[in-house]
Amino acid sequence: MNQFAKEQLRAILRDAAKGAFPPADGGVTVLPQPTARDAGVWGFTAHAVVFADVDEDWVRSQLPAGDLGAPLGPPFLQALCAATDRRPGSIDMLCFAEPLGGAPLIDLIREPDPSHPRVRRALSYRDDVQAWRTSDGSGVVLLGRGVAGRRETAIEVDENRRSRGLGRALAAAARHLAEPGEPLWAQVAPANGASVRAFLAAGFTPVGAEILLAQRTPERPE
Repeated sequence: MNQFAKEQLRAILRDAAKGAFPPADGGVTVLPQPTARDAGVWGFTAHAVVFADVDEDWVRSQLPAGDLGAPLGPPFLQALCAATDRRPGSIDMLCFAEPLGGAPLIDLIREPDPSHPRVRRALSYRDDVQAWRTSDGSGVVLLGRGVAGRRETAIEVDENRRSRGLGRALAAAARHLAEPGEPLWAQVAPANGASVRAFLAAGFTPVGAEILLAQRTPERPE
């Protein structure tokens, strides 16, 4: 673990949650990976943060001057994946909310089964994963620790229960399940309009964009 990188990334997130963003100067901040698992790019207004084990001069040489979208553009991401031997994930909306007191307004049951598909996927990106499900199993909410140890949440709603407010209820429940003292983060694919609406309705605030680069495995070499 690179403790310096972890603390720097945590500070950037902490400041963003307070409305204090990196300078909108068209620049890029380059940091090492905080852990072997976590590498990626954050995009804020006219500033990007690259956290990967690559040379800072190499990063800057790959980014055309004046192109604010370049750090999250396909040419740079393709070059970054090649340089780190990783696979690109999706470019997600990065958002946060403060935890809420009291019990969730929806009844949930702890889901201790690590073989649950959503739990298994969460374990690939997070530590200390906890999961809850609705009594009928149609919805799942997870909490865990992701990049730089930030507290994260993710939800899933069965297809036959969508467009009925369950996603919003689960996103709001996550805020009640999270202990106070630090923001709760979520990454949402912009194309998933229902999920975006659910998190916004539950009080999450967008602050930027994020793409994570996954390690290649024998099961997923490409």
